[in-house]
Amino acid sequence: MIADLAFPAWEWLQRRAVMGSESRRAKRFGSFGSKSVLCFPTMALYNEHAIHIGEGTAIGPWCSLSVGMAPGQELISGRMLVIGDRCLIGRGSSIAAHFEIVIGDGVFFGPNVFVTDQNHDNVNKAVPIGKQHRPEKPVSIGANSWLGTGVVVTPGVTIGERCMIGANSVVTRDIPDDSVAAGAPARVVGG
Repeated sequence: MIADLAFPAWEWLQRRAVMGSESRRAKRFGSFGSKSVLCFPTMALYNEHAIHIGEGTAIGPWCSLSVGMAPGQELISGRMLVIGDRCLIGRGSSIAAHFEIVIGDGVFFGPNVFVTDQNHDNVNKAVPIGKQHRPEKPVSIGANSWLGTGVVVTPGVTIGERCMIGANSVVTRDIPDDSVAAGAPARVVGG
């Protein structure tokens, strides 16, 4: 059966295609720390020169790391997405930077987390919403924080250090250090 060949081949490819700091593709990044890995397969991955990854960070399979709207776009800075040391970005997560996203050291994401610093608008009824953009606002996620499965972080948000954000929460406002937050929109429920 084809499945008897396909599954072992896919598993072999997933193990062998991990991008490490010494790989040719890693050289495209602004920086790619030692002992860091980007697992295969990736989804969107472009404008790597503006992406900086610290040491000992693991980015799971099926993740997207994108800077700007399209590959090769002229960017406002060479440092628009920064992921710190010893982070774990869970499988299927997506980080879309258009201005500035900074993720501190030791931050863990569960699967399918989405972080962006840009959103759409609907002020002009004659223009499709997908073509209307609000001004970008920087996002910061403090060191040693944990974001559960399915969390969404919206533009302009600062999540403090050592925070826990519950699964499927939508973070629309700042969360102070040492907080537990949950809900849509997320609110502080403990500390």
